[in-house]
Amino acid sequence: MYLEKKVKNGYNSYINAEENDFGTMMDVGLLIMDKGEVHREKNMDKEMAIVLLEGRADVTYGKKRFSISRRDMFHEEAWCMLFPSGYEVSVSAGSHCECYIQKTVNKRMYDPLILSPYDIQVQEAGRNQELDGCVRRDIKTFFDYDNAPYSNMVLGEVLNYPGKWSSYPPHRHPQPEVYFYRFDRPQVLGAAFGNGSIEVSHHNGLLAIDRGFHSQVSAPGYTMCYLWGIRHLEGEPWIKTRIDEEEHKWLNSYF
Repeated sequence: MYLEKKVKNGYNSYINAEENDFGTMMDVGLLIMDKGEVHREKNMDKEMAIVLLEGRADVTYGKKRFSISRRDMFHEEAWCMLFPSGYEVSVSAGSHCECYIQKTVNKRMYDPLILSPYDIQVQEAGRNQELDGCVRRDIKTFFDYDNAPYSNMVLGEVLNYPGKWSSYPPHRHPQPEVYFYRFDRPQVLGAAFGNGSIEVSHHNGLLAIDRGFHSQVSAPGYTMCYLWGIRHLEGEPWIKTRIDEEEHKWLNSYF
């Protein structure tokens, strides 16, 4: 399911698991604030991840407070924060700022995971001209089963260069996934393949994937950066699980 919203200041809910989770088992939203505005999450009944997309803000939880900033997703790495349920978290905008928020049910208790831009590991894929350079992208995994096995979620970012493909060759996995798209220009042009269909991807669009093979592409001239979030299944976590589409497996000989 591809979802778009006319976003406004405040919390913009894309997926609410209590209403319709589109098979993702998660809540997903975009938080938009101007300087001086505050967003509070009190007595959270779900674990929550926050990724700063752009702007400046102060984040407070418990007795701790720290400042975060990011020019945008295309020039600087992210701040990513993961909190267990039961915490109270507030985000105070120091400028116009936008944050991606992802939640799911998790009864485990753990210490919050705070990742600064210096902690983000970047995999520069496709730079050796595999497939004539058509799959060049930067893959960032903020947390997964390797560094946060206590979480029921996985979260990362992909910087998709103009005219290039990512999540390629087309692949699938049993665990549901979401893609949240951002572009560097307003007149965006990209395509999202998932759930057996093809969608035109737009700035602030979201693709909820609960079945089938998936991949993405951006048009020449348009840089795309998208969040990718996966929900572990009970007894079947996503451990970099990947099942390539049979007819396209021959492409792996290039990598």
